Amino acid sequence: MDVELLRRLSNAFGPPGAEEEPREILREALEDVADEVRVDRLGNIFFHHRGEEGRPTVMLAAHTDEVAFLVTHIEETGFLRFHTLGGITANIMPGQRIILRGRRGPLKGIVGTKPPHIMTEEERKRMVPMEDLFIDVGAENREAAEEKGCHIGMTGVFDVEFAELGGGYLRGKAFDDRAGCAVMVQAFKALAGSPCNVVAVGTVQEEVGLRGARTAAWQAEPDYALALEGTFAADVPGSKPHQMSARLRGGPVVTIADRSVIAHPKVLQALMEAAEAKAIPYQFKKIPRGGTDAGAIHLTRAGVPSGTVAVPCRYIHGPASVAHIDDLENTARLVEAFVRRISQR
Repeated sequence: MDVELLRRLSNAFGPPGAEEEPREILREALEDVADEVRVDRLGNIFFHHRGEEGRPTVMLAAHTDEVAFLVTHIEETGFLRFHTLGGITANIMPGQRIILRGRRGPLKGIVGTKPPHIMTEEERKRMVPMEDLFIDVGAENREAAEEKGCHIGMTGVFDVEFAELGGGYLRGKAFDDRAGCAVMVQAFKALAGSPCNVVAVGTVQEEVGLRGARTAAWQAEPDYALALEGTFAADVPGSKPHQMSARLRGGPVVTIADRSVIAHPKVLQALMEAAEAKAIPYQFKKIPRGGTDAGAIHLTRAGVPSGTVAVPCRYIHGPASVAHIDDLENTARLVEAFVRRISQR
């Protein structure tokens, strides 16, 4: 696994609807090995590998966007009110560092709340509602905020730098789904020169409703599809055994069902057979929650047999996640093996 690629992807700015940075990183990584590269009108980027005629077309989808923030109001006092893009919970928000893109470039801020010193006892005990939070960019009034480049509609993401923690553990923002993007790059490169027909797509706006995947699948017309994700791992203190959806170093996480899709039996069987044939450790997603691009892809046109494979990551949809290099490597190996196996059928 190219850790430097994951670093660049993780650090890239890519809220829903503004995925240019991660998209261009994918282009740089794959344009020399793809038979065709193109970007559609929504911003999805397609990489085609054309193999033997008559073999099925397999679509790999990894979304390029990340959970983010949308500025909806600027207070007269200079503070910014915001709306979340994607599933971010209020309990993790106070004190988080945010980086925004304003009219004058990057702008740093912090999520603020009323000081605890003046909170009532009841206020200290309850979670601060999202609507009571605000972003402080160091502006004394509305005019000063606008002078800094703030505007309604400005977007931002968590301000966290990628880091290697040692022992193969990696920390960074947006592993959902830049981990899936890195896996897609490695698997696509491994399939270069193979007889398989593959279209790898960096999709847009997954976090706000699987939007890019729907239009991408319509264009690609695949015979099979696999969403590549970063999924939640719950191997942390306080998790009960039946709630431990996945764990780090347990291998790629194979979805049987979530809220968006039931994995097609043929796809699921091919995944398990590929893993066992190549001695790749894998685990099943035990909690049928969340959704992936497979949810939109499998309902496209007359239907596309689809499934999902993910890298287990702790703390997704927060400021930073933790993943392990072994899981990234094994997920890429499984994706490659799956494509080769399903292409023979």
